[in-house]
Amino acid sequence: QVQLVESGGGLVQPGGSLRLSCAASGFTFSRYAMSWYRQAPGKERELVARITSAGGSTNYADSVKGRFTISRDNAKNTVYLQMNSLQAEDTAVYYCKATWVNAYWGQGTQVTVSS
Repeated sequence: QVQLVESGGGLVQPGGSLRLSCAASGFTFSRYAMSWYRQAPGKERELVARITSAGGSTNYADSVKGRFTISRDNAKNTVYLQMNSLQAEDTAVYYCKATWVNAYWGQGTQVTVSS
């Protein structure tokens, strides 16, 4: 069955870094564009970053440009989100999403930025 499993979340101080991973299985990962979304309490889920199926193109929300980097390893069926210079406003549950013919979501991983 299709699975997207996020990991790497946690508690970090402002200015710190985290690297999220999303391991995929049950579908042809290399055909799917992959995205990271986040949802803060009381807010709508928003797109953070997206990467095309071969990894040749990426897009970022303005709020994370220059701080976050999305990448993927199609040999490992995994997408990553490197998050640097984290701010309190980055606190949210982070989800990965696979998109092609179908769309699949992971269960999310909590990121909390606090001193």
